[in-house]
Amino acid sequence: MEFFDSHSHYNDEKFDEDRDKIIEETYKSGITKIVCAGYNIKSSLMSLELSKKNEFIYSICGISPNDIPQSEQELWKDIAEITKIVTQNKNKKLVAIGEIGLDYYWNKENKELQKQAFIKQIGLANKLNLPIVIHSRDASIDTIDIIKNYKVNKTGIFHCCQPNQEMVRQALELGYYISFAGPITFKNAKNSIDVVKMVPIEKILIETDSPYLSPEPNRGKRNDCRNVKFVAQKIADLKEISIEEVAKITYENTMKIFGI
Repeated sequence: MEFFDSHSHYNDEKFDEDRDKIIEETYKSGITKIVCAGYNIKSSLMSLELSKKNEFIYSICGISPNDIPQSEQELWKDIAEITKIVTQNKNKKLVAIGEIGLDYYWNKENKELQKQAFIKQIGLANKLNLPIVIHSRDASIDTIDIIKNYKVNKTGIFHCCQPNQEMVRQALELGYYISFAGPITFKNAKNSIDVVKMVPIEKILIETDSPYLSPEPNRGKRNDCRNVKFVAQKIADLKEISIEEVAKITYENTMKIFGI
């Protein structure tokens, strides 16, 4: 049984002391494909390096809403830099633009800058014929409005999807995939459970978002891609199918959306 973790951050500083060891152990445990997600210039460059160094790691690059500069001038400077990076490194290991989107939970004062960054990077994805990986937190209405008004040619993924049934319904109608992470295993995850049940298995991806959001029974500890199995098991329980089937279908779904 093999698993594909569709979103992780082995480029995070929390892995600085044992990154290579954890990556090796991850592969040996049956997590045979991983996407490493960038969220700013530095992490995107490291994501590309990890994908070059490890055959089973793929890269996505972008500037997240929590990492955009606080001035329009600096934002366009960063957008120009990420554009240069992904254009120069366009190959089969670079599979999407992300994570990009909107976050009104952590950042309420720069909504317009967030929207500009999101729209501009959608344009970059279309230029390179790549899907996008969306981070959306407490911003469902604006997120859906943008992807309706600025069509993404290859659609994409709502990563670590918030338990918002209306957003998920509209995302599915637009052809997007929904990726679930550790929070669906939490004891207070009733809303998330309802969302998992409404998403067809053919549109589900699994992820860890490591080193964050460790699932039960490892909640509170540093997360890594080996824990994606707990996410798969929860989906299997909710869908009343085997974990083997969840592993197989989500693996195929992830390969499909990323064009691997």
